[in-house]
Amino acid sequence: MKRGLERPANASAEDPKVEPTAPRVRGRSERATGRGDTKRALVWCGTELLTERGFQVTGIDEVLKRVGVPKGSFYHFFANKHEFGEAVIQNYVEFYARKMGRIFDDESLSPLSRLRAFVEDAKRGMLKYGYRRGCLIGNLGQELASLDDSFREQLEAVLLAWERRVTACLERAIDAGELVPGSDTAAISRFFWIGWEGAVLRAKLTRNAEPLDQFADLFFAMLACGAPAARRRR
Repeated sequence: MKRGLERPANASAEDPKVEPTAPRVRGRSERATGRGDTKRALVWCGTELLTERGFQVTGIDEVLKRVGVPKGSFYHFFANKHEFGEAVIQNYVEFYARKMGRIFDDESLSPLSRLRAFVEDAKRGMLKYGYRRGCLIGNLGQELASLDDSFREQLEAVLLAWERRVTACLERAIDAGELVPGSDTAAISRFFWIGWEGAVLRAKLTRNAEPLDQFADLFFAMLACGAPAARRRR
């Protein structure tokens, strides 16, 4: 039997395989019966495969086989693979927004502790799948940015939204006395995401957490000592 697409309680930030409302998809005898269930199953299966393998390598036939539905069902919901890819990205974005909300809105932690918690959560997610999966947005950005402007614009918009989320966290860190007053929080956030996405890619190549740890250690050390790169430009 194939594993289902449900999300366990301890799912992590880099773990897009499972989702509380996603249907279980184990085989043809247990296929989803409702149209909404079928569409969700297709999208979640695509999210899983694209996160690990990429867009161009993943074929629609493999998605259909895993979900256990005929090809006609796919084209009932999606005009083509491009439209399916957009739905997968949006699904990942919505999942990630919920995950980031739980971490960055956790009032029991200080602002910088929330950012550290995000890093640790992502590390657990990568470890769970043997570092074969990373960030869908980063993966597709590497793969599709030079090939398709609509994907490029969609992916860049996601990264900008994530930057705003971390910028807000850093602003709270200033208020809490964890970050140097006058720091350019937007620039620090952009630096974080540029470095973090690169570290995630490198972790997939090395199959270990060393690149993640190295980047995180240097980033937080920079904030702690008030490095010039963390100060607001005049």
